Amino acid sequence: MTEHHMDEPAFDAAYWDTRYRDSTSVWSGNPNPVLVSEAAELAPGRALDIGSGEGADAIWLAARGWATTAVDISNVALDRAADRARAADPDIAARIEWLQQDIVDWTPPPATFDLITSQFMHLPSAQRVVLFARLAAAVAPGGTLLIVGHHPSDMESGVHRPPRADLFFTPESIAETLDPAQWEILVTDARARTVVGTDGAPTTIHDAVLRAQRRPSAI
Repeated sequence: MTEHHMDEPAFDAAYWDTRYRDSTSVWSGNPNPVLVSEAAELAPGRALDIGSGEGADAIWLAARGWATTAVDISNVALDRAADRARAADPDIAARIEWLQQDIVDWTPPPATFDLITSQFMHLPSAQRVVLFARLAAAVAPGGTLLIVGHHPSDMESGVHRPPRADLFFTPESIAETLDPAQWEILVTDARARTVVGTDGAPTTIHDAVLRAQRRPSAI
């Protein structure tokens, strides 16, 4: 999972390629826990994983039968993810399409995916609103939109966060952008979890979780 923090001097493919190339593993290798808890009971269909990074979420989805499109800006991350998928199981690997795109500029096909998952995509609000609108438009009728990010309260939590409030969002702020005639909001949550803070002590942070279902009659 590629976590997009905009405090870097060059937020582009070259930066992320270098970051992945300089480490054998940037992320834990485990699927994001909110994805697991919110998608485990969904019937498999077509999934879109935004910011797929080293592939843990995409591999988890494909292992559960989802035909998964995994999108990331970094070819290094995508190559690593594809290798891990093949090592896990050739059948899993065959269910994943790895796609290099800059999600700031890319538009997914409309009304296509039964699940779209965006985990910790922290863009400035002007770009974020456009991205999330594009993702919502790409959900098929009856499909699920799952957006997870660092809650704004984390800026006071004692863990490292870029000192830019504009990068963070509440689930309610995302829900407000979805037309209630087309969407049923299922979850808006500030979900607590414990991590190690910058001082080495356990601290509680909160994930902003939005889960919404596009109404079957939505066009």
